[in-house]
Amino acid sequence: MGRYCPILWKLQVWEFLFAAIPSHKGRKAPQQTDWQRYRDRNRIEQVFNMLKQMRRIATRYEKTAQSFMSFLNLAAARLWIGSFVNVT
Repeated sequence: MGRYCPILWKLQVWEFLFAAIPSHKGRKAPQQTDWQRYRDRNRIEQVFNMLKQMRRIATRYEKTAQSFMSFLNLAAARLWIGSFVNVT
């Protein structure tokens, strides 16, 4: 089905959603794209990918939800602090 499914659009299942991914260049009726939402969505995906690259989070070694959330907060803080270091 991909990211564009004309059947669902005809059924108006996604009427309340906004396009966060630009439509294909060859599409007959291109949709309007909110570029700010696209940038925000891309940034969020990048953060999740960086977190998933940390093996301890990806495999979830912690036994309790509280310890997992604690480590997730530490990893997010590490990424956040790292964004301030060595910025030219």
